[in-house]
Amino acid sequence: MTRSERPSNGAGRLRFLVLHGPNTNLFGRRETNIYGLETLEFIDENIRRVAAELGVELIIQQSNHEGVLVDAFQSHIDDVDGAIINPAGFSFSSVALHDVIKAVPFPTIEVHLSNLDQRDQVHRNSIITAAAKGKVMGLGWRSYTAALRALVEIVRESRQAANPVKTVTR
Repeated sequence: MTRSERPSNGAGRLRFLVLHGPNTNLFGRRETNIYGLETLEFIDENIRRVAAELGVELIIQQSNHEGVLVDAFQSHIDDVDGAIINPAGFSFSSVALHDVIKAVPFPTIEVHLSNLDQRDQVHRNSIITAAAKGKVMGLGWRSYTAALRALVEIVRESRQAANPVKTVTR
């Protein structure tokens, strides 16, 4: 069911896109002093656990290819309520990801395991940030679950504001 096909009263199960960028599939092996020992599979399990707790659906995808990530946003433009992306190395170079995030009608939260402000100059200035609704970083794997919790609240509040409950008085 597309977002536009859902009942106008805001009912319907929320669905979110979770995208992992290049080299995130190497979490747990790659620069563990920066990214920790947790694997991408561990992160995905925890995101799914929180999604189940919150009663929302997830579509999770990892790619090392910029176009695949752009295509994921476009192919889900009408059937998700929001997105979380760890653009990884594309954070600092992908105008295409920046532009697609601005083009989609749903909020996107950028996540990073490390605190970019504490990184070297190359890894400090994400161009994705200007397009995203917000950014969660520096919490390790918890950056993803914190972002999911925030995104669910943002979307639910937005739906509630768009469809306020009307009370009947007699």
